[in-house]
Amino acid sequence: MSEQYLLEMNEIVKSFPGVKALKGVTLKIRPGEIHGLVGENGAGKSTLMKCLMGIYKPDNGTILFNGKEIKNYSVRDAMNYGIAMIQQELSPVYHRSIMSNIFLGNEPKTNLGFIDWNRMKVESLEWLKKVDVEEDPTREMHELTIAKMRMVEVARALASDAKLLIMDEPTSALTTKEVKQLFTTMRKIKEMGNSIVFITHRLDEIFEVCDQITVFRDGESVGYVKPTEIDQNGLIQLMVGREIKNLYPKTECTKGEVALKVENLSMGHSFKDVSFEVRHGEILGVAGLVGAGRTEVIETIFGLHKKSSGKIFIEGKEVEINSSSDAFDNGMALLTEERRKDGIFPILDIRFNTTVANLKHYIRKSNLINHQAITADTKEYIKKLDVKTPSDKQLIQFLSGGNQQKVLISRLLLTEPKIIFLDEPTRGIDVGAKSEIHRLINDLAHQGISVVMVSSELPEIMGMSDRIMVMHEGKVTGILENKDINQSVIMEYASGIRDDFVPAETERVNA
Repeated sequence: MSEQYLLEMNEIVKSFPGVKALKGVTLKIRPGEIHGLVGENGAGKSTLMKCLMGIYKPDNGTILFNGKEIKNYSVRDAMNYGIAMIQQELSPVYHRSIMSNIFLGNEPKTNLGFIDWNRMKVESLEWLKKVDVEEDPTREMHELTIAKMRMVEVARALASDAKLLIMDEPTSALTTKEVKQLFTTMRKIKEMGNSIVFITHRLDEIFEVCDQITVFRDGESVGYVKPTEIDQNGLIQLMVGREIKNLYPKTECTKGEVALKVENLSMGHSFKDVSFEVRHGEILGVAGLVGAGRTEVIETIFGLHKKSSGKIFIEGKEVEINSSSDAFDNGMALLTEERRKDGIFPILDIRFNTTVANLKHYIRKSNLINHQAITADTKEYIKKLDVKTPSDKQLIQFLSGGNQQKVLISRLLLTEPKIIFLDEPTRGIDVGAKSEIHRLINDLAHQGISVVMVSSELPEIMGMSDRIMVMHEGKVTGILENKDINQSVIMEYASGIRDDFVPAETERVNA
């Protein structure tokens, strides 16, 4: 034990049925330090943090906090020790006030034992100021942006007197400007003497804000380095145990006829007069800031929202799509942005999650399900997409994020689509799995499938797209050809500085 560390986790071991998740992991955090935690999905990062938070009990090893060993403790105990975790998925009480969320379960009381609302408001203003949020504490949470909700969660952790904050993918749904604001707040927290464990798959963020990095691979800690001692390629090699030479393996393929044409599509106040087309074998990237309407556009095309106006053509024929069933019948498939919320069935196995969209294909004339065919197809796609799992009967909730995403892509491919919509296909996925999914997307294009890909990661959009449609506040501001694509130009269109897009109807009038 060393007095210089706020936290010491030594030789932590944790096993689950059929899987040894942690194989003697060590993690050491100093006071007033931002400590990056990196590794592929399934490397053990989340499991270790759950052991620290009291969600899991380690099979072996010791945990020391502030120089004292702690064991057999609960989540509430962890919070009392001064350890708080801000989850990747936001967990506010949406229809309660900001101040109620900040002091949830820790409300200040009057001498008579009632909640002291005046004191709560005053102290909430102080905590909001520390995280650079200027809001009325009585405002309800659902009225805030995602970025401000995230900062309120940080304020709640600080108000609970947390000395160590665990931030799990806090930047995944933030704009570039919001990320910079978060980093400013993180540095202020560091100056207060508190420590932060920062988990992210965006390696450029690690180099920008962290003082120290611990690298995980296959349940082991394999590196403990300062950002100044390693570059991004070296960090990737430590994470995956191999060199990844091409993260964006896009190659040119022959473009066919127009597969999908959208003409002046509108949906309420979400977006208006969206027009574009995508050819067989083409990857069309959709870029824009959070709130631009990208997800709403593809979900409306897919029949999840009712359009206000506009036309959709499949291979030159106008179609009406009022449901996801209509979309499937017209050769479409959608990979949802929120795989945990809208994609996977967590308590069911890989077989069900792979084949659920195509179940009618497995029903015999006797109305009995052909389980042999289900198993055969599932095993085929496990092999084809290199899904890392001990068995096709494994519950999908126990797979890493990257492997869950591969299962969902397998589900889509089994429906034999002509057009695939991918909404943030690599969000929350490690660099190794990203490379594999990028290679798969490229392969789909070479098979003649049309791909429409929404992504908030500009390097991904630029590296994988043949053309890019950029949106700003519900309208298309530009469609860029490959030769015109660079990060500065995309951001000018995404922020509304540039707008030279002409809706389809206007083109016809002027023609």
